[in-house]
Amino acid sequence: MSLSICALSAAAQSLEVRWHNEATDTTRITDMLKEAAAIRFANPSARTAWFGKKFIDTPYVAHTLEGDNEALTINLDELDCTTFVETAMALSYTAGEQRLGWQDFLYNLRRLRYRGGEVNGYASRLHYICDWAMDNIHRGNFKDITRDMPKCKFMIRTIDFMSAHRDSYPALKDSVEFERIKAVENGYRNHRFPYIKTSDLASKDVMNSLREGDILAFVSNLKDLDVTHMGMVVVEDGKMKVLHASSTDKKVEVSKTTLPDFVKRNRSWIGVRVFRLSE
Repeated sequence: MSLSICALSAAAQSLEVRWHNEATDTTRITDMLKEAAAIRFANPSARTAWFGKKFIDTPYVAHTLEGDNEALTINLDELDCTTFVETAMALSYTAGEQRLGWQDFLYNLRRLRYRGGEVNGYASRLHYICDWAMDNIHRGNFKDITRDMPKCKFMIRTIDFMSAHRDSYPALKDSVEFERIKAVENGYRNHRFPYIKTSDLASKDVMNSLREGDILAFVSNLKDLDVTHMGMVVVEDGKMKVLHASSTDKKVEVSKTTLPDFVKRNRSWIGVRVFRLSE
């Protein structure tokens, strides 16, 4: 990977960017945005699904955002479940603004990935999905549609997995970043959030409330963590499935089973949250 300073036209300021392959990534981003500009999508979710499908068969690689210093990382050749979702959403948001430049994509990716849209050290990255959701929803980037769906339930959970497992996060060896992460976690004590239970996903009313391209966050059964996987809804042969970066099959793929069965087969998940990109 290489580091460079890019001038973001949309943000009117410079930003340190860590590229996996700057030449090919900038070209690919621009080409996808130009291709999308010629398509009339039914809604932002449909556009997000279109971008998501562009990454099918991309290798799954974890921890691509980590480095000696925190920088906006761009790697279209290697994705995990979160970077896959964020990349597709940022591309979709940029296309929705009718912008065609890779600089605008960088700006929107930063808006989604970092607290307040600003890179300010490791703890400024929105590591927890509950934090990612709260921050982005507040800024109008996307909506949590879970609470408006049939069968919606609410859960209360204290989120402190990262500080409780400090040794698993090399960046938390730094005492300042550790305290900053703990400060974030303090805001999620007895955190209440909506979800759809696994047993309710097969409901016709629930399925009818989903759109292709809606973002799925799979709720964990761990007592100190909210979500352990992400993906998006896609439709194949009239059936709703999951497009995701699979750590098992080591690539971005569409699930072989329907969405309800996909969740049911993983006993570490107890349900889903659903987010929908704003225009």
